[in-house]
Amino acid sequence: MSQDSFDLVVLGGGSGGYAAAIRATELGMSVALVEADKLGGTCLHRGCIPTKALLHAAEVADVTRESAEYGILAEFKGVDMVGVNAYRDNIVSKKFKGLQGLIKQRGIEVIEGRGMLTSPTTVTVGDRTLTGTNIVLATGSYSKSLPGLDIGGRVITSETALLMDYVPNRVAILGGG
Repeated sequence: MSQDSFDLVVLGGGSGGYAAAIRATELGMSVALVEADKLGGTCLHRGCIPTKALLHAAEVADVTRESAEYGILAEFKGVDMVGVNAYRDNIVSKKFKGLQGLIKQRGIEVIEGRGMLTSPTTVTVGDRTLTGTNIVLATGSYSKSLPGLDIGGRVITSETALLMDYVPNRVAILGGG
């Protein structure tokens, strides 16, 4: 039977939420972590980690182009986006599995679903009610379009950019989140 009362209930399993959950277990607390999508949130799946993987692939391409400066005879023949995206996905997958293992090892109960704060000490997920002595709200954020610049066509979000199967000739980036 599932425990429904915890020392801490964390709403959101992104980097802020899982860090709070892990720290709470280090302090001896019982923890429930509520996540509607995947543990790791935007940073792991659609932000920091996949972005850094793509940047690393771009750096490798640049170093290959400049290899003659170092006396290295390498030839840059182009970018295989299928291979680059497979590299990105592999990095994300390894980190996701590591996070899942860490959460399990710490004894954090992960509750899948969209949680709703229904009182200062209560979170409802579907038909389940969780009570927490403490509640952490770590629900993250989402991309917002600008007036007159609706998302779609040539205007894309960072999430869409990470899934591109080609390298665009030109790009303009608005924002820096």
